[in-house]
Amino acid sequence: MTLGPDWAFETGNLGRLTRRVPASHVVNAVPERTRRAKRKRPPKEPKVPSVVQTLRKALEWRRQLDAGEVATQADIARREGVTRARVTQVLMLLRLAPEIQEHILNLPKSVGRSPITERRLRSLCIHYSYEKQLFELMPHLKCTV
Repeated sequence: MTLGPDWAFETGNLGRLTRRVPASHVVNAVPERTRRAKRKRPPKEPKVPSVVQTLRKALEWRRQLDAGEVATQADIARREGVTRARVTQVLMLLRLAPEIQEHILNLPKSVGRSPITERRLRSLCIHYSYEKQLFELMPHLKCTV
């Protein structure tokens, strides 16, 4: 088993680090211009929460199905390029209490994560009545519904 080239043993240069700046200087591996660029990033713009966009999509798909513009959920899935299961997941959000749907649609734009996620809402849609949904989501809504 070798530890390095033969000449490294002869010159004694095996594993030696040489400091090229005085000890009083701070050494940083990131170039100065990169460090400056990171500090000057503009603030992120607020965006509409994804759960709002998903609920709007569900309302639109339900309208299209009711109006006969599309025949089945499978047609929506083909058109949108998603699976039939995903279309079902999105449409299940319409099982939420009307008060919750209204609150979600009125969520303001935000920079960070939304307090309400689609995943959390899907679990409520399947198992709970409107009253139970309101009780479960009350801490996340940050207001009384």
